[in-house]
Amino acid sequence: MRSLTDSWKLGGIDIANRLVLAPLAGIGNWFVRLQAKRHGASLVVSEMVSSFGVKHGNERTVREFLRVHPEEHPVSIQLFGQDADVMREAAAAVADAGADLIDLNMGCPVRKVCRTGAGAALLEDPDRAVAIARAAGEGSGLPVTVKLRPGHRPGGRGGVVLARRLVEEAGVAGIAFHPRHSSQQHRGTPDYALTAELVEQLDVPVILSGGLSSDDKVLEAFERSGAEAVMLARGSLGNPWRFERLLGLRAGEPTTAEVLDELDWVIARCEEHLGPRRSDRYLRKFYPWYGDRLGVSKAVQNRLVTAPDAAAARRILHENVQHEQARLAA
Repeated sequence: MRSLTDSWKLGGIDIANRLVLAPLAGIGNWFVRLQAKRHGASLVVSEMVSSFGVKHGNERTVREFLRVHPEEHPVSIQLFGQDADVMREAAAAVADAGADLIDLNMGCPVRKVCRTGAGAALLEDPDRAVAIARAAGEGSGLPVTVKLRPGHRPGGRGGVVLARRLVEEAGVAGIAFHPRHSSQQHRGTPDYALTAELVEQLDVPVILSGGLSSDDKVLEAFERSGAEAVMLARGSLGNPWRFERLLGLRAGEPTTAEVLDELDWVIARCEEHLGPRRSDRYLRKFYPWYGDRLGVSKAVQNRLVTAPDAAAARRILHENVQHEQARLAA
């Protein structure tokens, strides 16, 4: 019987279990990936990185998006772009940065990405998509995976056809599949039956993404789809303990102290990554995730995201928790 704790291989690389941190746009930097690793994820994927930014040596792109921590291996860097020659050079730079794999985003539905011919636009340009995937492998010498959706509209199957071509003609090592059409974005029920069909058709691993917002949904999707592994995305934000529970390493939710300690770790790593001034603004997206874990009110969460700096936000959160604990003890 299949288990999330089983090991497997992706492009010849040993992967310890079946839980993967999905690429999270604007979020999945090295310390978010390292956090997932600390809690049990076997493979982590970076946020989406522009192949043009990498090729042209954009300082911020290289310094922030290609940073790989020595304890997060195996790690995959996700690239996007619409030019095969640019992708070849960017993939080489990603290999030099220390990545173990490259993932190509061919499913992002965001308009500013699609109108350049990248992301989900490649579902309608399969020849270009195959050329880009082939170039990434040639430039990097690393295993390449591709993240796809079934198509643009419900009923479309262009992504399924493209997946076969990517394996057969470009030699990709695996397919990460989000079984919602790009017009659905993150809404609607994922089509796990279509995922199971794709699993049967391909000779490489299929990694399932999308709709995995609870422990039960992860287990159900893993079983119904037959996928080699599952990617946790938004369902793991502020809740890295989900990895531990799914692997049988813990039972139940984290304690208040654990959540506060974890947030302190995130704040410290973010300041290390961006410096105190930039991290103050960047961390505002993180506070509500941890606030949800602590059950704080929306009013307190609003105070957190408008706090002038991380020290003030930490103080607001700790004071609120202490007040709530005192109220319950009274």
